Amino acid sequence: MILQRALRALLKDAAEGAELHTLVNPWASRRKFASFAYIAEQYGYRYIGLAPGIPMGRSHPVFAFRRLPDGPERAARTMTHYPNVAQRGPFPGMKAGGDGLTPLPETRREIELLHARIKVDLFGKSSTKRIKRLLFAIPIGIFIALAVTGNLARTPLLVGAGITLFFFLYLWLAATIMRRGYAKYSRMLEQAGLAWPLDRRGD
Repeated sequence: MILQRALRALLKDAAEGAELHTLVNPWASRRKFASFAYIAEQYGYRYIGLAPGIPMGRSHPVFAFRRLPDGPERAARTMTHYPNVAQRGPFPGMKAGGDGLTPLPETRREIELLHARIKVDLFGKSSTKRIKRLLFAIPIGIFIALAVTGNLARTPLLVGAGITLFFFLYLWLAATIMRRGYAKYSRMLEQAGLAWPLDRRGD
Protein backbone atom coordinates (compact mmCIF):
# COMPACT_ATOMS: atom_id res chain seq x y z
CA MET A 1 0.00 0.00 0.00
CA ILE A 2 1.27 3.46 -0.93
CA LEU A 3 0.27 4.91 2.45
CA GLN A 4 2.22 2.28 4.35
CA ARG A 5 5.38 2.97 2.35
CA ALA A 6 5.05 6.72 2.83
CA LEU A 7 4.39 6.30 6.55
CA ARG A 8 7.34 3.95 7.02
CA ALA A 9 9.64 6.54 5.41
CA LEU A 10 8.29 9.23 7.75
CA LEU A 11 8.68 7.01 10.82
CA LYS A 12 12.25 6.22 9.76
CA ASP A 13 13.07 9.93 9.70
CA ALA A 14 11.34 10.34 13.05
CA ALA A 15 13.43 7.54 14.59
CA GLU A 16 16.58 9.25 13.27
CA GLY A 17 15.52 12.61 14.70
CA ALA A 18 15.27 14.35 11.32
CA GLU A 19 13.98 17.90 11.57
CA LEU A 20 12.64 17.86 8.01
CA HIS A 21 10.85 15.10 6.11
CA THR A 22 10.37 15.55 2.35
CA LEU A 23 8.51 13.58 -0.29
CA VAL A 24 6.87 13.78 -3.69
CA ASN A 25 3.12 13.23 -3.56
CA PRO A 26 2.77 9.52 -4.47
CA TRP A 27 -0.99 9.80 -5.01
CA ALA A 28 -2.76 11.16 -8.08
CA SER A 29 -5.13 12.98 -5.70
CA ARG A 30 -4.08 16.00 -3.66
CA ARG A 31 -6.93 15.31 -1.26
CA LYS A 32 -5.34 11.97 -0.42
CA PHE A 33 -2.06 13.77 0.11
CA ALA A 34 -3.87 16.14 2.48
CA SER A 35 -5.11 13.09 4.41
CA PHE A 36 -1.52 11.87 4.63
CA ALA A 37 -0.48 15.31 5.91
CA TYR A 38 -3.03 14.91 8.70
CA ILE A 39 -1.65 11.48 9.58
CA ALA A 40 1.92 12.79 9.51
CA GLU A 41 1.01 15.43 12.09
CA GLN A 42 -0.21 12.73 14.45
CA TYR A 43 3.35 11.35 14.29
CA GLY A 44 4.95 14.70 14.97
CA TYR A 45 5.55 16.18 11.51
CA ARG A 46 3.56 19.20 10.34
CA TYR A 47 3.12 20.11 6.68
CA ILE A 48 4.96 23.37 5.89
CA GLY A 49 4.67 23.62 2.10
CA LEU A 50 7.05 23.13 -0.80
CA ALA A 51 10.49 21.93 0.28
CA PRO A 52 12.88 24.88 0.75
CA GLY A 53 15.80 25.07 -1.64
CA ILE A 54 14.24 22.79 -4.28
CA PRO A 55 13.20 24.63 -7.48
CA MET A 56 9.58 24.44 -8.62
CA GLY A 57 10.76 23.67 -12.14
CA ARG A 58 10.78 19.97 -11.34
CA SER A 59 8.09 17.90 -13.00
CA HIS A 60 6.99 16.69 -9.55
CA PRO A 61 7.08 19.21 -6.67
CA VAL A 62 8.70 18.16 -3.39
CA PHE A 63 6.75 18.84 -0.19
CA ALA A 64 8.17 19.31 3.28
CA PHE A 65 7.09 18.40 6.82
CA ARG A 66 8.83 19.90 9.85
CA ARG A 67 9.10 18.04 13.13
CA LEU A 68 7.04 19.58 15.92
CA PRO A 69 8.62 20.35 19.31
CA ASP A 70 6.49 17.60 20.87
CA GLY A 71 6.99 15.28 17.90
CA PRO A 72 8.39 12.27 19.82
CA GLU A 73 5.57 12.46 22.38
CA ARG A 74 2.95 12.69 19.64
CA ALA A 75 4.46 9.73 17.80
CA ALA A 76 4.61 7.59 20.97
CA ARG A 77 1.00 8.44 21.85
CA THR A 78 -0.24 7.67 18.32
CA MET A 79 1.68 4.40 18.15
CA THR A 80 0.04 3.33 21.39
CA HIS A 81 -3.43 3.91 19.95
CA TYR A 82 -2.62 2.63 16.44
CA PRO A 83 -0.10 -0.20 16.84
CA ASN A 84 -0.69 -1.79 13.41
CA VAL A 85 -0.37 1.18 11.03
CA ALA A 86 2.88 -0.04 9.45
CA GLN A 87 1.16 -3.31 8.49
CA ARG A 88 -2.53 -2.81 7.74
CA GLY A 89 -4.05 0.10 9.67
CA PRO A 90 -6.42 1.58 10.70
CA PHE A 91 -4.78 5.00 10.47
CA PRO A 92 -5.27 8.05 12.71
CA GLY A 93 -8.33 10.07 11.76
CA MET A 94 -9.26 7.77 8.86
CA LYS A 95 -11.95 5.18 8.22
CA ALA A 96 -10.85 1.57 8.36
CA GLY A 97 -10.34 -0.26 5.09
CA GLY A 98 -9.77 0.93 1.55
CA ASP A 99 -6.61 2.90 0.95
CA GLY A 100 -6.63 4.20 4.53
CA LEU A 101 -7.07 7.83 3.45
CA THR A 102 -10.83 8.41 3.78
CA PRO A 103 -11.32 10.96 6.60
CA LEU A 104 -13.65 10.37 9.52
CA PRO A 105 -16.36 13.06 9.88
CA GLU A 106 -14.53 14.67 12.81
CA THR A 107 -11.29 15.12 10.86
CA ARG A 108 -12.76 16.13 7.51
CA ARG A 109 -12.66 19.89 8.16
CA GLU A 110 -9.02 19.88 9.21
CA ILE A 111 -8.08 17.84 6.14
CA GLU A 112 -10.01 20.25 3.89
CA LEU A 113 -7.86 23.07 5.26
CA LEU A 114 -4.70 21.05 4.66
CA HIS A 115 -5.89 20.48 1.10
CA ALA A 116 -6.38 24.25 0.71
CA ARG A 117 -2.80 24.87 1.92
CA ILE A 118 -1.43 22.39 -0.60
CA LYS A 119 -3.41 24.04 -3.40
CA VAL A 120 -2.18 27.52 -2.43
CA ASP A 121 1.39 26.27 -2.45
CA LEU A 122 0.99 24.69 -5.89
CA PHE A 123 -0.82 27.70 -7.38
CA GLY A 124 1.52 30.30 -5.87
CA LYS A 125 4.24 32.55 -7.26
CA SER A 126 6.63 29.70 -8.10
CA SER A 127 4.11 28.22 -10.53
CA THR A 128 3.36 31.52 -12.27
CA LYS A 129 7.10 32.18 -12.65
CA ARG A 130 7.48 28.78 -14.27
CA ILE A 131 4.71 29.59 -16.75
CA LYS A 132 6.37 32.91 -17.63
CA ARG A 133 9.64 31.11 -18.30
CA LEU A 134 7.84 28.70 -20.62
CA LEU A 135 6.32 31.62 -22.55
CA PHE A 136 9.85 32.61 -23.56
CA ALA A 137 11.33 29.12 -23.83
CA ILE A 138 8.74 27.58 -26.16
CA PRO A 139 9.06 29.94 -29.17
CA ILE A 140 12.85 30.05 -28.79
CA GLY A 141 13.00 26.24 -28.65
CA ILE A 142 10.79 25.85 -31.73
CA PHE A 143 12.84 28.40 -33.72
CA ILE A 144 16.11 26.69 -32.78
CA ALA A 145 14.69 23.30 -33.78
CA LEU A 146 13.66 24.70 -37.18
CA ALA A 147 17.02 26.40 -37.67
CA VAL A 148 19.01 23.27 -36.80
CA THR A 149 17.02 21.18 -39.28
CA GLY A 150 17.20 23.89 -41.94
CA ASN A 151 13.42 24.40 -42.05
CA LEU A 152 13.21 28.19 -42.06
CA ALA A 153 11.01 28.38 -45.14
CA ARG A 154 7.60 29.98 -44.85
CA THR A 155 5.53 26.81 -44.36
CA PRO A 156 7.63 25.34 -41.49
CA LEU A 157 7.70 28.76 -39.85
CA LEU A 158 3.90 29.00 -40.06
CA VAL A 159 3.59 25.51 -38.56
CA GLY A 160 5.99 26.51 -35.80
CA ALA A 161 3.96 29.68 -35.17
CA GLY A 162 0.78 27.61 -34.94
CA ILE A 163 2.36 25.25 -32.41
CA THR A 164 3.61 28.24 -30.42
CA LEU A 165 0.13 29.80 -30.41
CA PHE A 166 -1.39 26.54 -29.19
CA PHE A 167 1.06 26.41 -26.27
CA PHE A 168 0.44 30.08 -25.48
CA LEU A 169 -3.30 29.41 -25.25
CA TYR A 170 -2.69 26.33 -23.09
CA LEU A 171 -0.40 28.26 -20.73
CA TRP A 172 -2.87 31.17 -20.56
CA LEU A 173 -5.64 28.75 -19.56
CA ALA A 174 -3.37 27.07 -16.99
CA ALA A 175 -2.41 30.45 -15.50
CA THR A 176 -6.07 31.49 -15.31
CA ILE A 177 -7.03 28.28 -13.50
CA MET A 178 -4.13 28.72 -11.09
CA ARG A 179 -5.03 32.34 -10.29
CA ARG A 180 -8.65 31.43 -9.59
CA GLY A 181 -7.64 28.41 -7.53
CA TYR A 182 -5.15 30.47 -5.54
CA ALA A 183 -7.81 33.10 -4.79
CA LYS A 184 -10.42 30.47 -3.85
CA TYR A 185 -8.24 28.50 -1.45
CA SER A 186 -6.61 31.62 0.00
CA ARG A 187 -10.06 32.92 0.91
CA MET A 188 -10.91 29.61 2.53
CA LEU A 189 -7.78 29.77 4.70
CA GLU A 190 -8.34 33.44 5.51
CA GLN A 191 -11.90 32.73 6.65
CA ALA A 192 -10.53 29.98 8.89
CA GLY A 193 -8.02 32.43 10.41
CA LEU A 194 -4.97 30.67 8.95
CA ALA A 195 -2.04 32.68 7.61
CA TRP A 196 -0.62 30.88 4.59
CA PRO A 197 1.93 30.47 2.98
CA LEU A 198 4.21 30.31 5.99
CA ASP A 199 6.73 33.08 6.55
CA ARG A 200 9.97 31.11 6.74
CA ARG A 201 12.30 34.00 7.38
CA GLY A 202 12.75 32.78 10.92
CA ASP A 203 13.67 29.22 9.89
